[in-house]
Amino acid sequence: MNTLVDLVKKNSRQYGMVIALALAMIVFGILTGGIFFRPVNLTNLVLQNSYVLILAVGMLLCTLTGNVDLSVGSIVCFVGALCGVMVVDMGMNSFLAMFIALLIGAAIGAWQGFWIAFVHVPPFIATLAGMLMFRGLGQVIMKGQTKAPFPREFQLIASGYIPDPLGGLAIGESNLHILTIIIGLAITAIIIVSEVHKRKKQLEYKFDVTPFGVWLAKVLFISVVLMAFTFVFALYRGFPNILIVLGILIVGYQFVASQTVQGRHIYALGGNKKAAKLSGIKTEWVMFWIYTNMAILAAVAAIVFTARLNSATPKAGQNFEMDAIAACYVGGSAVSGGVGTIIGAVVGGLFVGVLNNGMSIIGVSTDWQQAIKGFVLLAAVAIDLASKARSGK
Repeated sequence: MNTLVDLVKKNSRQYGMVIALALAMIVFGILTGGIFFRPVNLTNLVLQNSYVLILAVGMLLCTLTGNVDLSVGSIVCFVGALCGVMVVDMGMNSFLAMFIALLIGAAIGAWQGFWIAFVHVPPFIATLAGMLMFRGLGQVIMKGQTKAPFPREFQLIASGYIPDPLGGLAIGESNLHILTIIIGLAITAIIIVSEVHKRKKQLEYKFDVTPFGVWLAKVLFISVVLMAFTFVFALYRGFPNILIVLGILIVGYQFVASQTVQGRHIYALGGNKKAAKLSGIKTEWVMFWIYTNMAILAAVAAIVFTARLNSATPKAGQNFEMDAIAACYVGGSAVSGGVGTIIGAVVGGLFVGVLNNGMSIIGVSTDWQQAIKGFVLLAAVAIDLASKARSGK
């Protein structure tokens, strides 16, 4: 029993938010009479929160250094406005416009990263200046207008679905996408093999491992949940294109953060900047690339959000930075830096998205939704600080 309690304490930051997300979904499923779990609603949940999850992936790297980026919402507005000019006004090819948008995002990130890393302007001030600057420039470009519509190929990134060349299987009034089921089974198999390989390596090098029963329960839980959501998507229209984009970003950034030298440098910088510098880490360049990367992902979010709305608007991106920051801290990122995971930030973003979606279905006003999200963020940070106080860190 003591071993199980110690295990829960040790992994509370890692698994606590997953449990909270599952409980929130169950509660809203009950309160909405099952409407929350309908395939169309769960698909919309992913589509509506895709841009927040993209921003949260980049914001997590910022919070690992003990900082945030306040400019991402304004960058979304500015890059979206440029997309509107290039595609709607100039008739530019959609894919060329997306590529240019990413280059512009990289340039913005390099600009902000320069001031933060080499001029040593505090990130809060530098990105606050960016928030004001790029929001203003976006509105100058838009001139109070909305630019629409965008070509179908531009919209597909946010509203398209993976086609099913295998056809469908009729189940009641629904058509089950066979290819979606196959993809879900393949992903589940990869996760199981990965977990088995990881445990084997841990045992081989005599690392501490979770008890076999707990490990098996975790793997089975992940597999069942993944296949359940695969089945739900398959009953609607299959996997959305944006889900593939999110999957690639999450897996890629999780690998970089946890398995590469660059990722260890980021954690080291967040844990103790002076010690990291003395150990030979080029902390200025680490900060430069973190904020350059953040702006590139903000450009990706701008493309996704613009495609989702099928229009570029002067109000795009408002409060996006707050949603991304909340996702990171609710997902377990430490306020002081050095602690947090990409998966945790994504789970935190999904938790906030579930709150928004569930409360909207049961009729909670947007005013109360904002207040509740603020309380959740405050509670998450308070729990983190209390946890550190108990551990003596």
